[in-house]
This record gives sequence, C-alpha cells and structure tokens, in this order.
Amino acid sequence: MKDKVIIITGASSGIGEALAQVFAAQGSHIVLAARSIDKLKGTAAALASRYNIKTLAVAADVSKQEDCKNLVAQTIVTFNRIDVLINNAGITMRALFEDLELEVIERLMSVNFMGAVYCTRFALPHLLHSQGSIVGISSIAGYRGLPARTGYSASKFALQGFLEALRPEVMDRGVNVLTICPGYTASNIRKAALVSDGSFQGETPRKEENMMSSEECATHIYRAVTKRKRTLILTPIGKITVFLNKLFPSIMDRMTLNFLKKEPDSPFK
Repeated sequence: MKDKVIIITGASSGIGEALAQVFAAQGSHIVLAARSIDKLKGTAAALASRYNIKTLAVAADVSKQEDCKNLVAQTIVTFNRIDVLINNAGITMRALFEDLELEVIERLMSVNFMGAVYCTRFALPHLLHSQGSIVGISSIAGYRGLPARTGYSASKFALQGFLEALRPEVMDRGVNVLTICPGYTASNIRKAALVSDGSFQGETPRKEENMMSSEECATHIYRAVTKRKRTLILTPIGKITVFLNKLFPSIMDRMTLNFLKKEPDSPFK
C-alpha cells in the first residue's frame, strides 16, 4: 500500500479514523472525508507529520451527491489517482418500526446506502484505471436483520446487494470489491444512533470495553484489502450469527429478539 491513494469516508472517528492510521503507517496517502472538517484537518496534519505522507481533508456529507462528486474531484486534483475507496460513513438507529418516523429510515438509506453508491460511481473510472479496490463497511446486520434496527439492517442489506452485483461487472477489469462485516466494534456509532423521532440516542446500550477495538478492526480490514479478498466477517459472535442464520433462520428470529431484549433501556417492553 506504499504510495497508494486511499479515500476513507466517515474518517473523523471510530473505524474510519483507525483505518486512516493503519494505512498511513504503511506509507499510503490518505484522503479523509467527513462532515466535521475541523477534526479531519487535525487528523490529516498529524498523519502527514508522523508518517511523512500526503493527506487531504475534505468536508463531505455523503448523502449529498455533489459532496461525493467534489470529494473525488479534489482527490484527483491533488493526487491524480485513486487506488482504494473505503465507503465507511454510516449511522445506525434503535427503535421499534411501529414507533419510527419514516424520515429516520430515509436518512439511514441516504447515508449508508446512497452515500456508498454516489462515492463509488464518481470514483469508479479512476479505480478502473488503477485497477484498485472498492470497499464497503457493512455489518452483520447486512446478513441478519436485527429487530429494533429495521432501517439500519435494510441499508446494510442494500449495500451488500449493490456491492455483490457490482463485483462481477468490474472483476474482469481488475477492480476488487470487498465487503466488510464487523461484529460489535467499539466506536461512536451507537452513541450517535437515531431513536424513533430522529434524535440521538446519546448513550450506548452496550459495554464498549468488551468489544473489538476500532484499531484491531482496522488492522483486519487493511490485511483484507492487501489480499484483495471478497468478504470479511469479523468477531466470533458475528461469524456464529452468519453461520447459524444460514442453517436455522427461524431459530435465529427468536435468538436475536431475546438477545436484544436484554439491552439496557430496550425498546422491547
């Protein structure tokens, strides 16, 4: 990955920020994208100084097509190439569907799904030229729908369907498509989860200290990118969930419900 140009969306915290650190340590040039430009600029400057690489910070709301187009355009102006696009930006939610404002699902789809579609579409000509990689950070919820996460699960199923359909279109032209499905990983995503009215949850219902760290997750993702793998499923519980869901989907309906009922302040009464 030395001297490769890597675009990472959602790079201001969590897995995105950890990915920037991991790729920078290997000599990659990093393009960081997120809505919070001040945080990005600080991270970009620190990476450039520490690893003697080039960085670029771009303010981008991936739910906006023009922001994604601008992200790619600025990358090409600065580096004249793109080698890896990591579609990491994402949000989640936690509420029963019957209580949910429909705008919450629209927001999840616009960020988690359409954001990846926009960025991939604008970056694709350059990735075809470099025979690079498209990476989608999905979720175990893209394999197994989770109760009280209907909007989140739907957006991740959509993302995985998009990437699965795109893969055969570009594989004979040298572009690799990699779908990453982390299990529970310590990050800010649950603190910023949307509840039924679209406001932020504020506190995570899970013990973050017991989860895989963002740094460990990023290291696994880096290795999968370098090996040009097709899929990567992380954490033991994530792997077990995907495996059991293939064999016993009806049983998994009950198991996932019971599991999520035990969360603190669960929406299931």
